[in-house]
Amino acid sequence: MIRKWFYHIKLFLIITLAVIFLKGCYTFSSQETYSSKVKSLTSECRIIKHELGESCIPLQPQRIIALDETSMEALLALDLKPVAAIQPNIAGSIIPKLGKKAEGVVSLGKDSQPNIEKMVQLNPDLILGFSISAEQYKLFSQIAPTVTFDYIQFGWKDAFSRIAETTGKSEQAKKLLDEYQQRVEKIRIFVNHNLKGKTVSISRFYAGNQFTEFRTKYSFPGSLITEVGIPLPEIQNQLTTNENQPLVSVSLERLDLINADILFIVLDPGAEPTFQKYQNSPLWQNLKAVQNQRIYTVNSSYWIFGNILSANAILDDLFKYLDKN
Repeated sequence: MIRKWFYHIKLFLIITLAVIFLKGCYTFSSQETYSSKVKSLTSECRIIKHELGESCIPLQPQRIIALDETSMEALLALDLKPVAAIQPNIAGSIIPKLGKKAEGVVSLGKDSQPNIEKMVQLNPDLILGFSISAEQYKLFSQIAPTVTFDYIQFGWKDAFSRIAETTGKSEQAKKLLDEYQQRVEKIRIFVNHNLKGKTVSISRFYAGNQFTEFRTKYSFPGSLITEVGIPLPEIQNQLTTNENQPLVSVSLERLDLINADILFIVLDPGAEPTFQKYQNSPLWQNLKAVQNQRIYTVNSSYWIFGNILSANAILDDLFKYLDKN
């Protein structure tokens, strides 16, 4: 706790010094010029209310910093390429998956310790992200207008719509969601004809963690699986007590909790040894998916958290794997 407190104090001092320096660069300008700029900025921004207050953001922001890759991909889907983004701590980065769409987006480091100095140097006109703390909001707001929204994994569509509304892209977002829904319906038709009575389980493996887990219907991937009409194992639903429970930890001795007809294994970078440990267990051979050869390894960069681009990437995997006999 003390270490965390010192870290935030350090961030506060860095930002304060940076802001003082930037302000100092303009001391040679006349007061009249400064006042006209302030009036211009005020008239060319609009108030956005969000979970931590309200911010006046540019009508057409040009230099957006995304505080997480989930908001980054939402911006990219709306043709608003951010200048930089913060990467997840453990899961893989989705940037390689996105290819040219995310080309040129500067990395600000991991979520646990973003590069504040680089944020200041990039001179953003909007900072945007999901579920940041009041303390982080105070820090980031000293750099540029900052907007934050709550991110509920199974409510990712609402989060996408909020970002679109904030950036004036609501019509484009609606079109993208309609196209996504059409793809969902195609998979539902296939599931109804070919996979009735089948269940799917989603298990994530971490690097250096001896346990795995299953993702519930309230998780990002679990909500997608449910949406296309494939049920999760009933025992998983029984262990899911509320919507704030996107995952349940699973020990090697309780592999029965991930038993399903089809099993998606979500691997974090460096998680292969942990996954191998489970595969070497005699209990692993009892899983229906193992016996039916219906285990598919997928990437945590878009299967754990995400938005519209990750959702479509998961649908791509479902089209690819569910059609196999």
